[in-house]
Amino acid sequence: MTYSYMALLLAHGTGATTSDAFNAVAEPRRRAILNYLATQERPVGEIVDSLGLEQPSVSKHLRVLLEVGLVNVRRDGRRMLYRTNAEAIRPLHEWTETFERYWRHQLSRVKERAEQKSNPSNDTGPDFTSRRKNDHDGNKN
Repeated sequence: MTYSYMALLLAHGTGATTSDAFNAVAEPRRRAILNYLATQERPVGEIVDSLGLEQPSVSKHLRVLLEVGLVNVRRDGRRMLYRTNAEAIRPLHEWTETFERYWRHQLSRVKERAEQKSNPSNDTGPDFTSRRKNDHDGNKN
């Protein structure tokens, strides 16, 4: 593989990481920026000061978030004010809700096991109950 071909592959590989909302929020600093903007719109300088990031880095991350539609910007005099775009964040929220039932079930199982261990007088031996049909993918967590 030639050097130029490898560079081409790398360029395409890194570009894809910011092409949609899911890939954009995969970057922890972008999630931090979104969290910070969740309560109110803010100028870049305030984001920089609050999150302790460099201004060029914040600007770069805001540009990515803006390109995928997760934030909106408006000009107020010389300042640019950024805020989250709740409607664009909705698909992220809906997707994570898919796993809510799974995690709720897992937490219930952990609670049951902890209660069994903390109350040995109720210990009736190993639990050989059959797994419920809706347990996900055979996970034994």
